[in-house]
Amino acid sequence: MSFVIDQDNINSFHKDYQDRPESAVLERTVTKNGVNAASFDWHSIADNNPTFSIDLKTGDVADQKQSGRCWMFAALNTMRHSMQAKLNLADNFELSQSYLFFWDKFEKSNYFYENVIRTAKLAHDDRRVAWLMATPQGDGGQWDMLCALINKYGVVPQSAMPETYNSNRSNGVNEVLNNKLRHDAVILRKMVQDGKSDDDINVKRHQMLSEVYRILAYSFGEPPAKFDFEYRDKNHEYHRDADLTPQEFFKEYVSWNLDDYVSIINAPTADKPYHKTYTIEMLGNVVGGRQIKHLNVTMDEFKQLAIKQLQAGESVWFGSDVVKSSERKLGIMSLNAYNPQQLFDVDLDMSKADMLDYGQSMMDHAMVLTGVDIVDGKPTKWKVENSWGPKVGKKGYFVMSDAWMDKYCYQLVVNRKFLSDELQQDEDQAPIVLKPWDPMGTLA
Repeated sequence: MSFVIDQDNINSFHKDYQDRPESAVLERTVTKNGVNAASFDWHSIADNNPTFSIDLKTGDVADQKQSGRCWMFAALNTMRHSMQAKLNLADNFELSQSYLFFWDKFEKSNYFYENVIRTAKLAHDDRRVAWLMATPQGDGGQWDMLCALINKYGVVPQSAMPETYNSNRSNGVNEVLNNKLRHDAVILRKMVQDGKSDDDINVKRHQMLSEVYRILAYSFGEPPAKFDFEYRDKNHEYHRDADLTPQEFFKEYVSWNLDDYVSIINAPTADKPYHKTYTIEMLGNVVGGRQIKHLNVTMDEFKQLAIKQLQAGESVWFGSDVVKSSERKLGIMSLNAYNPQQLFDVDLDMSKADMLDYGQSMMDHAMVLTGVDIVDGKPTKWKVENSWGPKVGKKGYFVMSDAWMDKYCYQLVVNRKFLSDELQQDEDQAPIVLKPWDPMGTLA
């Protein structure tokens, strides 16, 4: 049945507001300062003192600037941490995010064309087609997508492909590229619907990709096929390795077997039983590359895996909903950072499962765990390396309360060796395919 708001209702609401003795002062406070400032709880500062029983040395933080490359920055940060320790590199050493940014957008364009052709006989307003066209490509990504890029293209140090205006501020190139991809989708869909041959479609697709390559090369510069790796270590000793390919550099200096690293999620929704694996329809970047795959575990298992990897001296890539209960300037992620429930005297509490099912929360940012404070055998808070530069938090590092992790952390990446035998068997299962718009398919 409908409920129509009439004047009697409004009079009742007005009376309830006026009868509250705190209304006048809170109205002045919130209108002047805003919701967050008015509801900030200073106790969260004392509760999240940045001291940790396990604290890895990881150097200077990076800065993704005005781009959505957090997943890429976080992943390359975990790799550079091990490189810094092995090669005694300077604290400000970075791997090139711009290099992988170029190849990611190039491969995403081809992946988009693949899905456009596959869905070409569906109506343009079919939900899958509409989902594809909403954002043909963007800056975000997943761990497995990064692995697919590195397996194909390797990595380079930032000195071999530095940042550009467009890698630091990606809105302009994204607007042009998405315009082009939608334009191309019209052509490809019509070719399929008109019964054009695969050869004809591939010729057109090749032309389209050549144009994408040109857009990206103008915007980011053309990626190096070979380069010289030169650096001075912390002892000021000079090193040079000449004429390397990006694949050779990754093999020699990063030396990771990416197959060892797996994605773990905590998604306590009814449609995702624990100890099963999941993938997401139409989500990826490299056609024929590594498939996105998540193993869903309990939150206790989730934390213990992160702790094991930190105890072994290795940082941990993770994904979360960073904007919730997060104080950017102070670098605090804590459930008591703000208290809008108390401020407005309303109930806003939702379970983690309900937040995922009803769109209140999803993974929107990837960072790196570099420490944890364990008291009486249990984690109380975590040290987080962000990629927003040194002017936020404690020189770019944040403190995350353990309760915040429970509620807003959804994904982490760990070495398979830290999984129990049972979890390794679970991870080996063929994944269940989720719909394209599933919250576990959001890009960090």
